[in-house]
Amino acid sequence: MFIMNTLKIFVISLNRPFTFTEQMTSREEKASKMFSCSERERALFEAGIKMGTIYHQFVGTPVSPHNVAELEQAIERSVKVQPFVESVKVRIVIRNTEKKDTYDYVSLTGEMIDTIVKISMKGVTVTAEMRYIEELDYPLMYVSDISS
Repeated sequence: MFIMNTLKIFVISLNRPFTFTEQMTSREEKASKMFSCSERERALFEAGIKMGTIYHQFVGTPVSPHNVAELEQAIERSVKVQPFVESVKVRIVIRNTEKKDTYDYVSLTGEMIDTIVKISMKGVTVTAEMRYIEELDYPLMYVSDISS
């Protein structure tokens, strides 16, 4: 049925270029219908997805003082391409760089990641952060600001 309707519109509109956006709503409109929550809650959800991506995608990556800047940039760039990301800043804090021998190296852990991600969507801006909290002995992910 969709193909037939598209074909009819195409035939009727031969005098001008045809685009599929005339037939379909945007992907975001379709995606929004899947969420049973407010825009504010959706923005918080999106921030959580980005925090989880940073942690679970990159923990375990070999890191040294020689490649830390490149790894920070790679994490930032991978998060920036995701939906609704306004900005992201990653800082990796390596506490122990002493190698015992050739086979010894440091892997990225949650305790080393210090990041701020800002999500903006439909008038809501969420700032989420992840950093190691010494009193908790835990790399905590949390919402530091939300505004509409």
